[in-house]
Amino acid sequence: MSKIAFVNGRYLPQSEAAVNIEDRGYQFGDGIYEVVHLYDGKYVDEDLHLNRLERSLKEIRLPMPMSRAALRLVLREVARRNRVREGLLYMQVTRGVARRDHPFPSKPIPPSLVVTVKRIPPYPTDVEKWQASAITLPDLRWARRDIKSVNLLPNCLARQAAKEKGAIEAILYDEATGIVTEGAATTFWIVDDTGAIRTRFLDHVILPGCTRAALMAECKAAGIPFDETPFTLDDMKKAREAFITSATSFVRPITKIDGAPVGDGKVGPAVRKLFDLFARHVKGDLKNAA
Repeated sequence: MSKIAFVNGRYLPQSEAAVNIEDRGYQFGDGIYEVVHLYDGKYVDEDLHLNRLERSLKEIRLPMPMSRAALRLVLREVARRNRVREGLLYMQVTRGVARRDHPFPSKPIPPSLVVTVKRIPPYPTDVEKWQASAITLPDLRWARRDIKSVNLLPNCLARQAAKEKGAIEAILYDEATGIVTEGAATTFWIVDDTGAIRTRFLDHVILPGCTRAALMAECKAAGIPFDETPFTLDDMKKAREAFITSATSFVRPITKIDGAPVGDGKVGPAVRKLFDLFARHVKGDLKNAA
């Protein structure tokens, strides 16, 4: 069966789906995207993703392409038409099609909306098999990383550098201060040398991760403390454990960074507990389910 995409009001086979060459997303990266995990036919943390979509659009002065209620229907119809129950949904909103010029179009034009979905392997159940390695790189991205923009060239270069070294993620840091920001496509956490679970506080320097927010809410409910305090590369090197979170990584242990083991190089007790906690969130506490 052909994959089906939603493109500006039409459901089309992906082989036939296209956008105009003067779409501002294509020419300027003038757009916003979201990626949502689909588990057992239900979108995980859907409201968190839609809230972030609306916020990012507002930050670049771009309206929603349709009401939230209508967008929810589109998301479900794309999954239904593709017969996907375990997958990843991608949606992208751009400023639309206009003659190429850097300022926004003088006359209002409708934003463009593209939605696709793909199957992914089953949700991980063995945390030992889910562990991975990372590298570190200077953070070369633009100053408004809190906006989930489609401008991802620095992220792509960082991920490619990680891949070439046999790692799955690049942990980014501020060259001036040595403070860790986040992963190229994930939130980065450590369990520091005192046993505290830490990740950087939210501001314009990092993306407000939806999985991060969901995990924090579950931690609060379970009485598991965490700190939103910055840490340096030196702090990271002393950490007992490390992990990343995202809509595709879930809670993923990082047991080696730049070729050196994190702590004892094994999945630690804190990450193991958080892995189990988030699995329960995905499988048994889908507050935003259809």
